[in-house]
Amino acid sequence: MHHCTVTLKPPIPHHVSSSHSHLIFPPSPGLTKSQSHPIFAPIYIRAHSVSNRTARGLDVSVSKHSPNSSTPNGSVHDWKPKSVGVKDVDVATLGNLCVDIVLNVPKLPPPDVHDRKSYMDRLSASPPDKQYWEAGGNCNMAIAAARLGLKCTAIGHVGNEVYGQFLLDVLQDEGISMVGMSDNNTNVDSSSASYETLLCWVLVDPLQRHGFCSRADFSKEPAFSWMSKLSGQVKTAIKQSKILFCNGYGFDELSPGVIAAAVEYAVDVGTAIFFDPGPRGKSLSAGTTEEREALNLLLRMSDVLLLTSDEAESLTSIKNPILAGQELLKQGVHTKWVIVKMGPRGSILITRSSISFAPAFEVNVVDTVGCGDSFVAAIAYGFIHNMPMVNTLAIANAVGAATATGCGAGRNVATLEKVIELIRASNLKEDDKFWNELIDENLGVEEITSLSNLVINGSDNQLNCVSLQKVVSELLPKLKSAQLERKVSF
Repeated sequence: MHHCTVTLKPPIPHHVSSSHSHLIFPPSPGLTKSQSHPIFAPIYIRAHSVSNRTARGLDVSVSKHSPNSSTPNGSVHDWKPKSVGVKDVDVATLGNLCVDIVLNVPKLPPPDVHDRKSYMDRLSASPPDKQYWEAGGNCNMAIAAARLGLKCTAIGHVGNEVYGQFLLDVLQDEGISMVGMSDNNTNVDSSSASYETLLCWVLVDPLQRHGFCSRADFSKEPAFSWMSKLSGQVKTAIKQSKILFCNGYGFDELSPGVIAAAVEYAVDVGTAIFFDPGPRGKSLSAGTTEEREALNLLLRMSDVLLLTSDEAESLTSIKNPILAGQELLKQGVHTKWVIVKMGPRGSILITRSSISFAPAFEVNVVDTVGCGDSFVAAIAYGFIHNMPMVNTLAIANAVGAATATGCGAGRNVATLEKVIELIRASNLKEDDKFWNELIDENLGVEEITSLSNLVINGSDNQLNCVSLQKVVSELLPKLKSAQLERKVSF
């Protein structure tokens, strides 16, 4: 930002649209009922243990009381912690493990559900060559996180067929461990279709619009509805992790009850929860009672929420992304950060007392698939390393932008070398007018921090400008160290 000045005025309705993929395929049939309950219906949660997490990052030690945790009527829980043990894994992802099959098609299929089902059946009848396969879903986040030097575990289900083996091989090559969610007590035939690895057909038309289609789109039940409980292995993996990452697409595979059980257990053992509802957030909020309750639990109990501005508006009915983020914080029990992804504009990090924002990096965008997942991985990196919030946004923007310069997700997400190259170039896509208009409201916070190309750091009233040069000088040594460690470990 070239002029670090801002005049705060009374609230003015303002809406900022974020860029988003063309959602060719609507939500699953089971997720299209009309909404009859508010998103934040009151929930009553038993006293859990909780780690003492600061606003800037993660401290794995446990405190007796959580200052930011309250019941719906505002009283503070009497937290009764248990020992959380050693947390030697940085990030565990929950579910949403799939194989993306990426195909260029002359045109995307029509939205009619029967036509789409027939189209997918024709594709499935003749599986394309392995060169078109790619790890997808939460593999994107895990791979991006592992490349930043984080120790990662993927919790989920893969079948015993070639697609499952492909996913396991990719994860192993990236240094990511895998914990299966099924156990010997599972009452399902391992040769049945419901046990198979989930495939997602990623269809790209000549205009580079994306359509996504999987068998989960044509069933009212999750793909792995036979899975009804958390195994001991899964609980151990959650307990050993500093962060459990969940996203809305996890509901395509796992029942709301299983997801809720994982969230409650994570809270109980002091594991921070990251939640990105994605496009599924809107449909889940209008779904079954169980889906709404699980979504409500995630929104309230997550330490970090990540949304686009459109998704934040759909969950709060508030157009201004900052005010929407503040509402999500207000309704949360554990929520420390709400992060709004603004696409090519950059990103915003909102806490109870501050707002930080960072413009995007200027890059030649080739493909946006996987950018959001990569962005989340870098937010986790900043959270775990207790980095200043504007630094966390800067590295997240850089990782997302680096992924956008490649084609596809999975193994094509940002490499550490590409992220370092982009940060060194220090080419911010600044838009003073946009950001000044966005914060031209009575936001009720103590501090607003902006990442800027300006060389001199300084503040004017509530606005604090942080030089990109300063942030780069702090980020590069960490990234180079991670690069060296990764080379040694491989």
